[in-house]
This record gives sequence, structure tokens and C-alpha cells, in this order.
Amino acid sequence: MKNAIGRAACSVWTFYRDGFRNMTWGRPLWILIILKLIILFGVLRLFFFRPAMAGKSEDEKIEIVGESLTGGNVFLENNHKN
Repeated sequence: MKNAIGRAACSVWTFYRDGFRNMTWGRPLWILIILKLIILFGVLRLFFFRPAMAGKSEDEKIEIVGESLTGGNVFLENNHKN
């Protein structure tokens, strides 16, 4: 079983390796895609998405997580008060 999985993984790796070697337009496009993902998830997160529990004490965080795990809605109620 392990041998079959190893061969399959090796053939997938070889497929992708050969495909990336033979790319002409593919490399610049992949660089553009990776750059776009870095911008979307890295930079935008820093400026537009603040941490959900920023400024809360440790006890408040414990209460929020506990209530959300047990089905309470304390997190949403606390955020609407601010």
C-alpha cells in the first residue's frame, strides 16, 4: 500500500515538475498569482481587519470563547456595545 502511494506521489511530483519547467507564460502568471495572494491576505488584513478580541481582558476572552462553544451569543452582544 505504501509503495503504491509513494509511486503515485512521485508521478504527481514529476508531472508538476515537468510542467513548470516547460512553461513560458506560466511563470509570470504564477508570480502574479502569488503576489496577488500576498497582497490580499497579508496587506489588506493588516489595514482592514482588526483582531476580533483586541482590547479584551483574558477573562473576557475566556467568557467569549466559552459562550460561543456552548452556543451562547456573548461575542456578538459585546461587539455591538462598543
